Amino acid sequence: MNPNNVWKKNREFYIGVAGTVLEGLFSGSLFMLLYSVMRFLWDGQFDMNRVLVLTGVIAFIFLLRILIYSYGYTKAQIGGAKVSKNIRLFMGDHLKRIPLSRFTQGQTGDYINTITSDVNNYEKILTHKIGDIAKSFALSLMLIVFVMTIYFPAGLILLIADLLLIPGLWLSFRQVAKYGKEKNDICAENVSSIVEYVSGIQTFRAYGVGGLKNKTVIHAMQEFSRISFVYEAKVLPIGAGFGILSWLSCPVVIWTAYGPWAAGTLDTVSYLLICMLPLFCAKLANSIFVDLTSYKNLMISKNKIMAVMKEPEETGSMEPLQAASHEIVFDHVNFSYVPGEPVLKQASFTVPDQKLTAIVGDSGSGKSTILNLIAKYYEVSGGTISIGGRPINHVAAERVLDQISMVDQDVFLFDDTVRENIRHARPDATDAEIEVACREANCDGFIRKMERGYDTPIGENGNLLSGGERQRLSIARAILKNSPILLLDEATASLDIENELAVKQAIANLLKEKKTVVMIAHTLSIVKNADQILVVSDGRITEAGTHEELLAKDGKYAAMWNAEQQLSA
Repeated sequence: MNPNNVWKKNREFYIGVAGTVLEGLFSGSLFMLLYSVMRFLWDGQFDMNRVLVLTGVIAFIFLLRILIYSYGYTKAQIGGAKVSKNIRLFMGDHLKRIPLSRFTQGQTGDYINTITSDVNNYEKILTHKIGDIAKSFALSLMLIVFVMTIYFPAGLILLIADLLLIPGLWLSFRQVAKYGKEKNDICAENVSSIVEYVSGIQTFRAYGVGGLKNKTVIHAMQEFSRISFVYEAKVLPIGAGFGILSWLSCPVVIWTAYGPWAAGTLDTVSYLLICMLPLFCAKLANSIFVDLTSYKNLMISKNKIMAVMKEPEETGSMEPLQAASHEIVFDHVNFSYVPGEPVLKQASFTVPDQKLTAIVGDSGSGKSTILNLIAKYYEVSGGTISIGGRPINHVAAERVLDQISMVDQDVFLFDDTVRENIRHARPDATDAEIEVACREANCDGFIRKMERGYDTPIGENGNLLSGGERQRLSIARAILKNSPILLLDEATASLDIENELAVKQAIANLLKEKKTVVMIAHTLSIVKNADQILVVSDGRITEAGTHEELLAKDGKYAAMWNAEQQLSA
């Protein structure tokens, strides 16, 4: 979908605005009826026939206003919702193509705020603000022209009072531009803090930092309260000043029209009406000021949405990644999460086709980064990664991931049934295929003991399951997908002994098929039988070989192995 087409207004929107304006004009026509009634009363010509006629006209206008307002309001809601729906669909499609490196904590909060709050704000513009502003302008102009036909100078005063909107809105818009954007940015930071706190509350409490993190959230909320107060404090005086000036039109009109009335050139009925109408016109002018200030503020949200829409997407060919073999080659690969802080430095190695390669090293040495680069979660800063002899630098991430199954230590599960969670690996899989995969993953037993078996809901992110059960479901996904490349990132970390044994057996079943496997493990005894072991240190591959070869080198791997043996002794 073209980003420009997303913003296009539809027929329902324009009908809604037209209906709102028309309803406003009919409400203004009641002042003309009031003028007629006052004249009849003053001239002593108000009889029962005229009462019935005017009552019928007023009832008809009232009924017409209800019908027009109901129809227009409904159309405006539908039209605005259609536009916001297109925006949400476009952004949802766009976000899945934005490089993962953009999804830092702060940026994630910004994205959440944009997709939810900012899109809702823009929808308010379409469903309420534009129609209300157009209605108020049309009604104000109608009443000013009406007053001018009765007594031109009074209408001119009302017009001048309305023109004071220009300097008032200029001052107001300057404050919105300054403080409105700051408020929107702080709101995004607030969302980030809350998301982090809610997501990690269990960990925070476990390490006794819940109170500290709570202070962080409270500070973020206090900042939001502060900027909200400052924002209002800057805009309200401008609105109050304009309100005073617009309401001064009432005494000015009364004083200006008094002379002609006293001289007899302006009749009493006209004088009374033009003395009343400035009250309504001043109220309309204040509504226009508030609505336009709000409109300008809400337009900040549109700018935020457009900024996200313009973010560059991942590039690469969508052609299938077809290769006769699936060896993985890193050729002088450089990578940094933060510019100037390299994580991988000239990393070069080969993962043989249909062999098990293990990666070991200290925490933070770059092990998980290697898996993320193979899966194209991130783009290399320099060098080349190839699969089956084909460089993947210019291949779309989706096509690379078609060839890969992953088992992470942090498993993400959907708030759905067991069966549907497994099916995400291969949407066209049959129920029988899913159950076979679960048996291979060593999780069929606990699934069948659940209340509804494979159709049991597992809660948000699988919170109704244990860590080992969640991990085995992740392995079942990998078995079901049956990709030629398998990436295992410390799949047995943070598990108790019983679950670790169950997961190890599931991994053993997963490795029965001939695949190109890259495994990260925190326990060297798990990987000692690997076809190749790579030792990562300070972003470089410092050693490579089999378990025996690395022990013979008496380098870092040998030191790590000896340390592990001493701990287990």
